[in-house]
Amino acid sequence: MQDYILSCCSTADLTAERFAERKIEYICFHYELDGVQYPDDLGQTIPFDQFYQKMVDGAETRTSQVNVDEYENYFRKFLEAGKDVLHLCLSSGISGSANSARIAGENLRAEFPDRKLYIVDSLAAASGFGMFMEELADQRDAGADIDTVYQWAEANKKKLHHWFFTTDLTFFVKGGRVSKVSGWFGTVLNICPLLNVSHEGKLVPRKKIRGKAAVTKAIVDQMVAYADNRTDYNGRCYICNSACYEDARAVADLVEEKFPNLKGKVEIYSIGTTIGSHTGPGTVALFFWGDERVD
Repeated sequence: MQDYILSCCSTADLTAERFAERKIEYICFHYELDGVQYPDDLGQTIPFDQFYQKMVDGAETRTSQVNVDEYENYFRKFLEAGKDVLHLCLSSGISGSANSARIAGENLRAEFPDRKLYIVDSLAAASGFGMFMEELADQRDAGADIDTVYQWAEANKKKLHHWFFTTDLTFFVKGGRVSKVSGWFGTVLNICPLLNVSHEGKLVPRKKIRGKAAVTKAIVDQMVAYADNRTDYNGRCYICNSACYEDARAVADLVEEKFPNLKGKVEIYSIGTTIGSHTGPGTVALFFWGDERVD
């Protein structure tokens, strides 16, 4: 294994145990519940079921990205230990954290001229971001050096697909992503928006689909349409959800039925507290490798 640090933000939404197992470091975002700040530490401080129940019960949520000073302090400990670092940030289309990390990197390169510190805007989020990190860890463990892994990350990041749907518009309305009128009609008509992450790393609504069964089929149809080798896809597939595991399991079952050559079973994770503060409960996201995103 090559001796350098692979790093990401906690918004990569795997588990602390999985990151430790894969030797991937992470820095925590922050969120607030009713004015009290907590680290987005992968559900360790407040378990995800409790977090989403608090949202349902009316708790106010806010999030804050990692600032330049925090990034500098985080990176410095690795550089002082003589390690090179490859860090991937939450998509710049969702957060300004990538810019903060870049500024921190520029400051530290002058202080540590003999070390490599690469910052990559992942254009990814949630467990898709985590799946990206797994691919990089595979390459590192197979002997690839930091420059090779960095170049692969930059060349392939737009090939990671993210598709989302929600069965509960409450928090999309609350956060201003859906108007109150549209939210009311959507709830009455049982509309489940289907969204994805664009080539710019932004969350974009794509379709309005009526009913959970229909949107479950529609999200898997996107994988049929865009996955590498289509239904012969043999890469990883991850799903994450916000307090709606049964909906995520239904998507996973359909994926496993249509894609018999997957690299292992579909893995299901929880949407973390940063992204979950904006989606609320009822969101399912599907991630896979496929055609390069162009819109």
